[in-house]
Amino acid sequence: MPERVKEQILIIRETGITNMFDLPVVQRLAYERDFFELVIFLEEHPKEYMHFILTGEA
Repeated sequence: MPERVKEQILIIRETGITNMFDLPVVQRLAYERDFFELVIFLEEHPKEYMHFILTGEA
């Protein structure tokens, strides 16, 4: 997982707006913030994203 994607995930998590397991909402929030790397990452690597959310390991 690219460092930039990790940073974008953490920024969205810090907002507290959504449950981080709600991928469509996380993706929408990423899109609204121009976090296009994260938008694409969620489409292409949902299992890696879930692993990061559950463990904090990339």
